[in-house]
Amino acid sequence: MLTADATAEGNEMPERSRVAWADVAKGVCILLVVLWHVLMKHYLQIDWHIGGHVKGAWGTFGEQLLPLRMPLFFAVSGFFAVRAVQRTWPEVLRTKVAKFYYLYVLWLIIHTAILAFVPDFGTESADGPLKFVAQLFITPSNLWYLYALALYFIVAKAARRLPVWLVLGAAFVLSAIASAGLVPVPGDRAGVYQNLIFFLAGIYGKTVIEKLAAQASWLRLAVIAVPYAVLLGVVQVLHAKTWFGLWPIVSGVAIVLGVTAAGLVTRSERLTNGLASVGRRTLPIYVMHMPLLALVHEALLKPLSSASPTIQLVTQIVEPVVLTAFLAWLCLVLYKYLPKALFELPFGLGLSRSAAPAHRRTSPLPSR
Repeated sequence: MLTADATAEGNEMPERSRVAWADVAKGVCILLVVLWHVLMKHYLQIDWHIGGHVKGAWGTFGEQLLPLRMPLFFAVSGFFAVRAVQRTWPEVLRTKVAKFYYLYVLWLIIHTAILAFVPDFGTESADGPLKFVAQLFITPSNLWYLYALALYFIVAKAARRLPVWLVLGAAFVLSAIASAGLVPVPGDRAGVYQNLIFFLAGIYGKTVIEKLAAQASWLRLAVIAVPYAVLLGVVQVLHAKTWFGLWPIVSGVAIVLGVTAAGLVTRSERLTNGLASVGRRTLPIYVMHMPLLALVHEALLKPLSSASPTIQLVTQIVEPVVLTAFLAWLCLVLYKYLPKALFELPFGLGLSRSAAPAHRRTSPLPSR
């Protein structure tokens, strides 16, 4: 089963358990996803009465990580999808496509029901049957990672016998077109278009990614960080995100940087254990943090907006980190007590026939 994760690896536990850097990378990515939503949908919506640059610094920090969060997540998902796309069509459709789309539909229903009670919360939510149907099939909601994975497995399986250069080239062009705004990309449809290239790169570049993580060094990290910082500067100063092809290139450099950093982190046992523990249980965090954030936002917005300058100053500095950690912790606590049918395809249908029962609760996950 998928257990606490919606990444692409499914049940390949013997292989997955040996790749600590991947769990570290996923742990960091999911925390950055939660942080981004905390910043954009709560923190920056507070009526701040104090000056200073703290608020702007948090917003800028979140924006600079946009090329890293989901591209790295999808690259790791593709890394673990190599064996899955080699299975037969019926098994791929059942264990991957049906599984991810089922989770998307299930949690879309849950999100829609909860967010109806907080209509002013700043995220797309269906306010009628037509919009709900559109989110089901056309323009996915903030749960778009699950929607995208279901679609990506179909594409990856169908393209297996095509030349690699053709598949990656077409995916790159799609990403470039979407990031340049040359096609309509309402809601989170842009993410679906932009990230296919990274999922496929994870599949076709698995050996390269393995070597990159295994041979990570501080020197290499610095060498990669410099061009990444330069590219981010170009995007920021020249508003160049819509330059054709630049955004997928920046994200590609970010993936190399992220894999290298994750490889270095695994040399610290304490850091590895903490982040990998989160990385093996990202599905509950991914699907639950948004409605929980909406409820927290509803409770805190007015008190924080009318708080004293001292309280606002402390809140400006620490709230993004504290609230991110709290939401991740709460999601994992709730996961222990919620029915497992909320996190897996029913009746064991999502299991590969080669997966042993002992693996059902041990496999590990992704809006930005």
